[in-house]
Amino acid sequence: MLRALLHAGEAVDLVVSRASRLTLLDETGLPFRDAHWREDLRRWLAQGADGTPDRFEATLPDLSTVRHWPAGDLAAGPSSGSYPSKGMLIVPASTASVAGVALGLSKDLLQRAASVTLKERRPLVVAVRETPLNGQTLRHLVTLDEAGAVVLPASPAFYAGAADLQDLVDFVAGRALDAVGVPHKLYRRWSGALGGSGRRPGGPGRAAAGGGGG
Repeated sequence: MLRALLHAGEAVDLVVSRASRLTLLDETGLPFRDAHWREDLRRWLAQGADGTPDRFEATLPDLSTVRHWPAGDLAAGPSSGSYPSKGMLIVPASTASVAGVALGLSKDLLQRAASVTLKERRPLVVAVRETPLNGQTLRHLVTLDEAGAVVLPASPAFYAGAADLQDLVDFVAGRALDAVGVPHKLYRRWSGALGGSGRRPGGPGRAAAGGGGG
């Protein structure tokens, strides 16, 4: 999703929560450190969804338009409604972050920025990643929906002709970008004809949105 945002020419304010750093390290083996965030981000974006290192190294977008804000910095730009922003995507969103945003807790910059996004009536996409969901989380998601957020479960579809894991990840990323109106080429769109999906042109690893995957 980040690669596609940058290929689309969007400037990005990046907030990586403490919990997501642990998840990132556990699921990809890559750290994310405030003091070395640009280096770590480049390694992160270069890796494929299947763990292949440097899969997208040759087509990485310019990272100069990314601004990183530490999750504990409650005085950061995105914490204020006067800070210019087109919207916000929480991808992925744990049930804990869903609860925090729904309840307006603002315990860290991610929750605060989401609250600001809602109060300013800007697009907010919440890509919840867990399953199954209990009643409490479902009620929190309904609260977010009623507040104007787009609740977007990380559920890949198979009509787009996925050929590998990267395609499944790209589909979810693409749907999140659709919700905020960012153009991309991350997945094959439904044409209205059964059996018309097939495999994506170029096979696995096809460059998307100017060269990056999801």
